[in-house]
Amino acid sequence: MSTAEMLTSGLKGRGFSVLHTYRDHLWQSGDKSSPPSMAPLALDPLDLSEEKGSVEAAPALQGDLRHLTLAGENQENGEVQQQMCGEKSLPEASEDPSVRGLNPDPTDSRTLQEQMDELLQQCFLHALKCQVKKADLPLLTSTFLGSHMFSCCPAGQHLDIKKSSYKKLSKFLQQMQQEQIIQVEELSRGVESIVAVDWKHPRITSFVIPEPSPTSQTIQEGSREQPYHPPDIKPLYCVPASMTLLFQESGHKKGSALEGGEVRTIIVSYAKKNDLVNVDNRNLVKLDPILCDCILEKNEQHTVTTLPWDSLLSRCLERMQPAYQVTFPGQEPIVKKGKICPIDITLAQRASNKKVTVVRNLETYGLDPCSVAAILQQRCQASTTVTPAPGSKDSLQVQIQGNQVHHLSQLLLEDYQLPRKYIQGLEKAPKPSRKK
Repeated sequence: MSTAEMLTSGLKGRGFSVLHTYRDHLWQSGDKSSPPSMAPLALDPLDLSEEKGSVEAAPALQGDLRHLTLAGENQENGEVQQQMCGEKSLPEASEDPSVRGLNPDPTDSRTLQEQMDELLQQCFLHALKCQVKKADLPLLTSTFLGSHMFSCCPAGQHLDIKKSSYKKLSKFLQQMQQEQIIQVEELSRGVESIVAVDWKHPRITSFVIPEPSPTSQTIQEGSREQPYHPPDIKPLYCVPASMTLLFQESGHKKGSALEGGEVRTIIVSYAKKNDLVNVDNRNLVKLDPILCDCILEKNEQHTVTTLPWDSLLSRCLERMQPAYQVTFPGQEPIVKKGKICPIDITLAQRASNKKVTVVRNLETYGLDPCSVAAILQQRCQASTTVTPAPGSKDSLQVQIQGNQVHHLSQLLLEDYQLPRKYIQGLEKAPKPSRKK
């Protein structure tokens, strides 16, 4: 009923308040997935209107009511934590094979734990046979799991060691070591690494590689799966008020954004047009009053009369205002003033002397912090949170438990193909070292 009718009736009957809708701001901060398609429930229309004082349901609503299981976000203590919500209680949901990452097969009589054990073995052997090379050793066990085993997991399935009989990666690798497939050592305190692999072991040589999935290494956006492509980034230089006379002849005014090559062409053209190139030494440029005002310091005004080409050009660029252009695939270029902020990776100390890895500025490069957090949570097998970045109004930061810089390096450099110069903090990755 309408608001007026509700007020007239004294708010009697059953009402509901909408807290979260598909494609609202809460949805945008999540993984942007679509609601699942499920068959309508078999409802008795009398159940909706028989009770006295109940709100009468519209006929169109009666035939279209569905159970929806939506991915929501739980705001707790200022931290956004991903959580599945729906009609099932958590214990019931944990028994659902689709929630646990396995595709249920009615003909499979094995328990879900046994199926997860098999998936774990499959990803382990697949990673050793196809991805890990002798040159990669020693290899951190956490890196082996996050960078190799997870990428070998078949599409549509989710590898979760906690759901297996092993519960922990170290216990599983210990079993594999007892079978003499690998050798694991603690090269630094509390950090285990795979130091040797027997690639001639029968279990590796007899392993049959599954058919590759065409949808691997993709990012889901809406109902479509699209691969991530890094943006094209170009540094630009804006004309300041103090240099407008130098650039006005070429048709540019204050605030015009130019590429470095364009600035060089304009300066060379200006010098030649005004006969400023030294006749005896063509590597030198005479400075006229306009160039003097643009690039010289006050104490140089009466002492510096010529400059080499490289010095002239570098001084011009230094005095121009920095800007940059970002172009995402299939989108119009975006020009912003200032220098582009790199993806910032830092390590912080939290309570109980626990280290956490913090990542900022992902949005600048078209990366969704919530999606990155979900991937890292799976690869690192560590808790992740997404919180507002300090000092920023509309930016988020991802926090991962432990030192996960190596996983971030693999994700950003190899999977997302981002240039290293746009990422700072990669040197903080833990480095395994053999015991002396």
